[in-house]
Formats: sequence, C-alpha cells, structure tokens
Amino acid sequence: MKRIAQIEKNYIRDEHPHFRSGDTVRVHVRIKEGDKERIQVFQGDVISRRGSGTGASFTVRKVSSGIGVERVFPLHSPNLAKIEHVRSGVVRRKKLYYLRELTGKSARIREQIVGGSKKAEAKANNVKPEAKAEPAPVPEEPKAEE
Repeated sequence: MKRIAQIEKNYIRDEHPHFRSGDTVRVHVRIKEGDKERIQVFQGDVISRRGSGTGASFTVRKVSSGIGVERVFPLHSPNLAKIEHVRSGVVRRKKLYYLRELTGKSARIREQIVGGSKKAEAKANNVKPEAKAEPAPVPEEPKAEE
C-alpha cells in the first residue's frame, strides 16, 4: 500500500483552492481540437465531491438555457488548467442531488457571508468601527456677575 501512495504523491496537484459542496466554482478545462488547444470555462455549483488521492473527483452543475448540465471533473487531471473559487454557499449536506429536481428560485444556494457584522468587518480591515453618535455637549454661557 505504501508503494501506491508514493506513486500517487507525484501526481497530486496542490494548487487548487479549497472548495466543498455548495460552493460556486469556475473550472478552466483544456480542450484539444486536432493540433490546437484551447481553454473552455465551466461555471456552476459543486453538488458533490468523492474519492481521495488521484481518484478524487467533483461534480459541477449549471443551468444553461433552462437545461441543467452536470459535468464530473477529476480533481488532479492535467486537463484542468485551473479552478477558481467564486463564492461559498451554505448547505447542510455533502451531496446536493436534490437540486436536480428543483427549478427557479428554489434551486438557489444561499451565499455564505463571512464576517457578518460591521464591527467584525471593520476589525478585519483594521478600521475603527463607527461609534454611536451622541449629542454634542452644549457649551454653557458664562454668567454675568451682578
């Protein structure tokens, strides 16, 4: 078993970003047509990831002209030029096959918002959060002595 793991280690690609089910990714695929090579972009939601090592793969689903299109990509394939992580989604399960049956707004995946509050966002950007506006003190007029 150790020999197989050593051989697979040479073919595993580490430059891909971390993504999981529910995330939207943009996959750049190398397409060979005759002696020419071009890059084709496929953008959609990751509905599953499976396997480990060099056999790992993921399935991306998009809706094109009202028709659902799914494509399975081997994660460590040399035909993948790059994978871009577009946005993170909030889902409660690993396999999102139920999206195949849904259409329209119900087929959307909620976006995960990092930070959430203005204070957390300001802290991340090293900016002081705006304090609540208090009424400015009214200067007292000097009393004339009688």
